[in-house]
Amino acid sequence: MVLRQALTGLRLPSNAWLVPFDALSVDRLYAAMALRQIVFVVEQACVYLDADGKDRHALHLGFDDASAPNGLAAYARMFLPTADQPFSVFGRVITAPTHRKAGLGHRLVATCNACLDALAPGVETHIAAQLYLERFYAGHGFTSVGTPYLEDDIPHIDMVRPPR
Repeated sequence: MVLRQALTGLRLPSNAWLVPFDALSVDRLYAAMALRQIVFVVEQACVYLDADGKDRHALHLGFDDASAPNGLAAYARMFLPTADQPFSVFGRVITAPTHRKAGLGHRLVATCNACLDALAPGVETHIAAQLYLERFYAGHGFTSVGTPYLEDDIPHIDMVRPPR
């Protein structure tokens, strides 16, 4: 109940929504899963288990646009800190191919950062970034930690954003 109240107090862009898994409509869940498969599985030719069991514990952020596939132009999932994971995380960051190069990815990451800052103030945010996006995330306050590694045959780098 406390989380739902906190979510309603967030200021999101007019076409954005942020909900826990149990509040996702079937249509929004379908749109998110379809968009993740369009980009991660088909476009990036990455065979991996997308339904990894973590969605049930995530907050889901979407940007609607009627002209996007299934009406979803951008999406990410976020995890608040827990006793076992004392930092925030976001991932599955994705912009529909039809909506790239218009700054939507920047708005999506900025919204993730703002939401996590509001919901978990004073806590670091960790991401596993695709290596080619390292500069993009650095522009949003993230610093690379460790060395690049392969995740599902795609080069990644761990990055951390200090608490706000």
